[in-house]
Amino acid sequence: MKKYFLLTAFAFISVISFSQNSLATGGTQLNCGVGFSDWGVPVYFGFDHAVSRDVTLGGELSYRSYREDWDNYYYDHSIVGVSGNVNYHFNNLFNIPRNWDLYAGLNLGFFVWSSPDTYHGSHTSGLGLGAQIGGRYFISRTVALNLEFGGGNAFSDGKIGLTVKL
Repeated sequence: MKKYFLLTAFAFISVISFSQNSLATGGTQLNCGVGFSDWGVPVYFGFDHAVSRDVTLGGELSYRSYREDWDNYYYDHSIVGVSGNVNYHFNNLFNIPRNWDLYAGLNLGFFVWSSPDTYHGSHTSGLGLGAQIGGRYFISRTVALNLEFGGGNAFSDGKIGLTVKL
């Protein structure tokens, strides 16, 4: 009987300690949604992979298009971005409930800005370094709503979407 009690207590403590971590080490989650920026409405798809209890590495692919009035002409532009990110998740540090995931981090990527040959504006492709802060609210064990704000590059000023744990 004593063994069963100890085993049950150990299992309970394990569940509590892992429930504070939104993504266990080695776990992966997929993210998708739409963003908001000065250059159209981005659509994005990405992933995060937990490399430790509080740190994730991830990647993202985004696309957006928009029309610009420049010197009395209309030009159609598109931007494709490929980026990598690293985030620190504050759940364990601040003992945040398990259905929330608050994080902040940095991203680095390359964006390809396509404009017509007749366009004489200053949009060019290049590297972008930025920062982000965001959070997720898990509506179930595997699905969450996410909201993120960022800046410092051409990828997005912010985004809202869905996260699915694999």
